[in-house]
Amino acid sequence: MPLALNPLDAAQLLTAFGTAGLFLVLFAETGLLIGFFLPGDSLLFTAGVLCTSSGGGVHLSLPGVLLATTAGALLGAQTGHLIGRRAGRALLSRTRGRHLRDGVRRAERLLARYGHGKAIVLARFVPVVRTVLNPLAGMAGVPVRTFALWQVAGGVVWTVGLVLGGYALGASVPNIDRYLLPLVAVIVAVSLLPPALEVLRSRRRRTTAEPTTGSAE
Repeated sequence: MPLALNPLDAAQLLTAFGTAGLFLVLFAETGLLIGFFLPGDSLLFTAGVLCTSSGGGVHLSLPGVLLATTAGALLGAQTGHLIGRRAGRALLSRTRGRHLRDGVRRAERLLARYGHGKAIVLARFVPVVRTVLNPLAGMAGVPVRTFALWQVAGGVVWTVGLVLGGYALGASVPNIDRYLLPLVAVIVAVSLLPPALEVLRSRRRRTTAEPTTGSAE
């Protein structure tokens, strides 16, 4: 294990902890507010790639990866929902990080716009939002069975889809190890598109509302 482990580096995490690290990271990212910064998307994709190669001296088992990632994501989300039901909004009110507060606002808008089921599924694909929406759903009183149904659907699609995407690419591209870092960078960039688009839409709404407010005055 490297002496100075970077928790944002998917390849390092997998090299240091292997399949067990997958479970722990996904559980923390989807179930505990302290895990909002962890690289879920890039970790899943990188794990899929490493099931076809031995990049960095690591070769993972595809069935083991699918089991660990799915279990971590599903158990984490259900834990987050339980924490939200028990701890309430007081837990989120103590958060200090700007990214986490922004994630809370985006999660609230997602719930209001799409309703429980669709919001729970969509949140899986948006960094930070997938961390805070689970406790928010608990605080909002989303029934346990309803939440479990939709979070399982979204969690399976998210984890299995990204892992198999990495596996398919690794199996079809020779010497995929050479391109691992650029690929991870692309995955991170794509995962940041939804929050970036939401910020742009919010700015446009504010810009549109300001002249209207000025005219009314």
